[in-house]
Amino acid sequence: MSGQRTLGFVSTFILCFITWIAFTLAFTVQEILGGLIVSFLVSLISSRFLIHEDPLYLFNPSRLLGALAYIPLFIRELVKANIDVAKRSLNPKLPINPGIVKVPTELKSEYGLAMLCNSITLTPGTISMDIVEEGGKNQIYIHWIDVQSKNPKEAGDMIKGSLESGVRRIWK
Repeated sequence: MSGQRTLGFVSTFILCFITWIAFTLAFTVQEILGGLIVSFLVSLISSRFLIHEDPLYLFNPSRLLGALAYIPLFIRELVKANIDVAKRSLNPKLPINPGIVKVPTELKSEYGLAMLCNSITLTPGTISMDIVEEGGKNQIYIHWIDVQSKNPKEAGDMIKGSLESGVRRIWK
């Protein structure tokens, strides 16, 4: 393995193991050993696909803090979207106006675009469908349960909310 691939493997392993510990919150020998084995196997298989550039990119303290700050921001948007969709579902008239909107984004990083699109898709009522580059800018096509504006900027502000700025703090 070259130095870059080794660093990619190590950084993927560390992130996988931290994620394992965060999700299990168990510190028994079996859980830690299981986490080490699973993290090793996942890193062995996926690190060459996940790490394209700087393997230590996320270990920069400002990016790490940005990632930690993104968690409550995403949870807030997730809760708001869940409440909105629940209200629509429970309303006998089911007030929806589904449609597809094109939303501009300032993000250029593949990782940032993927994180934003996944965050949008994980919030109920929206599904990211495609990313296209038009005129040097990325545009995201999103299926929206209640199209409130067809203006791309207004729709983007409503759908993306504070998610894009949170992603931008991590992925420049």
